[in-house]
Amino acid sequence: MMSLKIYNSLTRKKESFQPINPPYVGMYVCGPTVSGESHLGHARPFITFDVLYRYLLFLGYKVRYVRNITDAGHFEEEGRAAEDKISSKAVLEKLEPMELVQKYTNMYHWAMNQFNNLPPSIEPTATGHIVEQIEMIKKIIEDGYAYVANGSVYFDVEKYNTDFSAKGQPYGILSGRVLDEQIESTRELDNQDEKRNKSDFALWKNAPPEHIMRWQSPWGEGFPGWHIECSAMSTKYLGKEFDIHGGGMDLQFPHHECEIAQSTVCNHQMPARYWMHNNMITINGKKMGKSYNNVIKLSELFSGTHPILEQAYAPSTVRFFILQSQYRSTLDFSNEALQASEKALRRLMDAYEWLMGFNGNGAEVAADKALDEKVIKLVNEFNEFMNDDINTAKVIANMFELVPVINSIKDKHIAENALSSSTIHLVKKQMQAFIIDIFGLQTSKADNNDKLDGVLQLLINIRKEAKQRKDFVTSDKIRNELAQLGVQLKDEKDGGMSYTIQ
Repeated sequence: MMSLKIYNSLTRKKESFQPINPPYVGMYVCGPTVSGESHLGHARPFITFDVLYRYLLFLGYKVRYVRNITDAGHFEEEGRAAEDKISSKAVLEKLEPMELVQKYTNMYHWAMNQFNNLPPSIEPTATGHIVEQIEMIKKIIEDGYAYVANGSVYFDVEKYNTDFSAKGQPYGILSGRVLDEQIESTRELDNQDEKRNKSDFALWKNAPPEHIMRWQSPWGEGFPGWHIECSAMSTKYLGKEFDIHGGGMDLQFPHHECEIAQSTVCNHQMPARYWMHNNMITINGKKMGKSYNNVIKLSELFSGTHPILEQAYAPSTVRFFILQSQYRSTLDFSNEALQASEKALRRLMDAYEWLMGFNGNGAEVAADKALDEKVIKLVNEFNEFMNDDINTAKVIANMFELVPVINSIKDKHIAENALSSSTIHLVKKQMQAFIIDIFGLQTSKADNNDKLDGVLQLLINIRKEAKQRKDFVTSDKIRNELAQLGVQLKDEKDGGMSYTIQ
C-alpha cells in the first residue's frame, strides 16, 4: 500500500508524509475569529482538517491537534483598513468584548458538534497567550527585524526579505508573491506613516483611548497583531518545528506568510514541514460577500432561513457535500447541489445500515469470482485514494459503485454466496471505518439525535437573548412549553444553560 502523500503548498507538489518524530504528529490549524457567527465558507476548512485528523488517527499516528480561537488582535488584511474586529463588534452589539467572544465561541462549538467534528487536542486563545506574544515580539526586535513607532511595533518586511532571500527563504515563499509587486498593490491605510515600508505589518498596536481591549507591554498599553498569535501558540504547544499547518487558501497571504517570517526569525527555522490549504466555496458561481447578500450563516443553513435557501439542510448533508469534492478543488454551492447530496447521502446510509445488520456469511469460495474481485478492488482503493492527498471524492465514488451490489444482495437479485465470507467482512470493515470513523458521517438515529439537540440549543439561545432584552414573556413561554413536552431547562452557575429530557 502506498504511503500518505500530501500536497505541500510550500513546495507546490505532493510529498510523502514523513513526521518529524513518528508516531507523533503535530498539527496546527487556524481556527475562527469569534467576532461573529461562522458561515458556510468556514465549514470547509473545519471539516477538511477534521477528516485529516481522523485519518491520521486511523493510520495509527498519535496526533496533537491544535486549533486556535482568535478572540483579540489587530487585523491588517490586504486591501482593508486595519481594525480589531472583536472590539468593533462588541461596541455594535453593546456587549463586553469577552461576553461577545463567549457568545460566538459557544455558537462555534455548537456548529462543530452539529458537523460531528472531533474536538482538537488543544484550543488556545489569543487573549490567553499575551505574555507569549510579547516575549516573541521582544525577540524579533532584539534580532533587528522589528521596530517601535509611537507605541506600536512593526515587522520590517524589507529587511527580512533582503536577509532571508540569500538563504532561499524570501518573504513570499509560500504564496509566490514578489515583495516589489506586493508594495505596488498596497493601498494607503491608517498609520502607514508610522511604517518604514508599506509592506510592514503590525506585531503590536498602541491602543487609542477608546479601545476597550488593552494590555500592558514594554511599549505601552496596546493589543497584539493578528499574525503573532499563531506563531506564539504553535511554538508553545508544538515546538519550533512541527509537521502540518493548515487553513483556508485565503490565509496563505498575508497570514501564513507573516507567520513564517515571525517564526523563522525567532526559531531560526521554518515552522511547519507541510502547509495544507483547502480551496474556497462559491455560491451559484459567485464569491461569498456581503455585497452579493450570499453569506450564509451556519444556523441559517441548518434552519433554511436565508433568502437564497429553498430548504433547511442537515449538518450531515453539508458535511457530505463538502467531502464529495477533493479539498483543493473548487466547490460551488447551490440548492440543486445540496439537494443532490441529501439524496445521495440517504442512499449511501440506507445501504450501509442494511449492510451492518446483514448476518449472511457469504461462501467460503465466492460463487461470482469476477464480482468478488471487483468488490475487493473497490474497497481496497479507499486507502489508496485517501493516501493520495486525502481524495475523499474518489472514495465516495467507489462507495457508490458498491451501493448497487449491496442493494442487489438485499433484494436477492445477487445471491449471498456470490461474495466470499472474507469479502463481506472486508466490505463491512472498510465501510464502517471510512463512513463513520474517518468521514465522520452518522447513521440516521445518531443524526436525528443531533437534530434534536440542535433545535433545543437554538431555543436555548433564543431564550437567553430574550432574557438579556428583559423579554421575560418570551423567555418564560419557551421554558414552560418545553417543560410540557418533557424538556427541563436548567440555568448553570457559569451562565450557561443545560437541558434534560424526561
